[in-house]
Amino acid sequence: MPNDDLVVAPPERVARAGGRSAGWVRALAAVALVLAAVNLRPAVTSLGPVLEEARAGLGMSATVAGLLTSVPALCFALVGATAPGLARRFGSGGVVAAGMAAITVGLALRPLLPDTAGFLGLTALALAGIAVANVLLPVVVKQRFPDRVGAMTGAYSMALNLGASTAAAVTVPLAGVFGGDWRIGLGAWAVLAAVAVPPWLVLAGHRRHERAGTAAPPAAPTAGAPTAGAPAAGAPAAAAPQRITRSPTAWALAVYFGLQATAAYVIMGWLPQVFRDAGLPAQTAGLLFAVTSLLGVPLSFALAAVAGRLSSQSGIAVVIGVVGLAGYAGLWAAPAAAPWLWAVLLGVANCSFPLALTMIGMRGRDSATVIRLSAFAQSAGYLLSIPGPILVGALYQHSGGWRAPLVLLALLMLPQLVAGVLAGRDRQIG
Repeated sequence: MPNDDLVVAPPERVARAGGRSAGWVRALAAVALVLAAVNLRPAVTSLGPVLEEARAGLGMSATVAGLLTSVPALCFALVGATAPGLARRFGSGGVVAAGMAAITVGLALRPLLPDTAGFLGLTALALAGIAVANVLLPVVVKQRFPDRVGAMTGAYSMALNLGASTAAAVTVPLAGVFGGDWRIGLGAWAVLAAVAVPPWLVLAGHRRHERAGTAAPPAAPTAGAPTAGAPAAGAPAAAAPQRITRSPTAWALAVYFGLQATAAYVIMGWLPQVFRDAGLPAQTAGLLFAVTSLLGVPLSFALAAVAGRLSSQSGIAVVIGVVGLAGYAGLWAAPAAAPWLWAVLLGVANCSFPLALTMIGMRGRDSATVIRLSAFAQSAGYLLSIPGPILVGALYQHSGGWRAPLVLLALLMLPQLVAGVLAGRDRQIG
């Protein structure tokens, strides 16, 4: 009778076991992506519908409120730039898990503080967690779903918009349940962030699956084959990776990302106030903004899936820009005349965000390039977007209305259109 200790499992059984393990991790990664994406916007969109009450409770001026809408861009630029180094050291899963924990703590504690400085500080903590996830989620898609970049980008973009719209629509009614306390309405979103932490902690334990362009660990080398990272005898050395900052396509992506972020954070921070100043009640204003975000749920998925199948995304960028110009024109001329139409048009315009993410994933040849391109485009883009929301707040305060800020947003849409055309061309970096 053979000794059981010496029996070797057939290769096909080992392959099946490895396939089951890889499939389980891949499914968990999909769930974790969606949960993380749901938490990338409530920190910002929950504030807009109760901004007037928060400003009164914290003694905040309109200019400081404009600064508050720029804090996301500042955090995303500064903290997002550290994401590639952190991912190399701790793995993408561990860094995103830490990011989700930071969001939880920031959202839970910021409503408890009575002053503007503390509120801004804890908002910055939550946004720092969002920043690393912003940069790393496209990388996780490229690593674990290299064959479905467009579809998975669409899935988490859809979840992102769902989180944004839900926070915008529910914050005011939720606060109303607790006697109209805006602090409870804001703090409740920490619970949603806490739910996202465990799946990413589990993924952090599967760091070995994070390989360039694949979701499964590489096969063991055969006898005589070169080991990973070592060139075969006589083979030429691998070419040095292209510097991202020397690529016109990377700069076009950064400009496009920055200008769409400017518009997005102005809309998230101020659109409910635009409708309230036009005479609409706070709850209706929150619902209108929710429509703007909710529309992005199906559109983001469809757009990213379609864009991922096209060699060029320039035409999509043009259509999105023209629709955004129409929305600004409507708000400028008569915000209360057809508010639902303006909300729908701006919801379509906000699809520039999943388009930018899809283009980042498609312009990089492999996951190593995508992580550098994602960090550069988002960090440089968010730096570019910082002055916009501050200027909008200052224009609103000093002009006493929304016409001047809306003209500014329409003018910024023009270079966004040009950058989108250039970034959408069929080019690859790496």
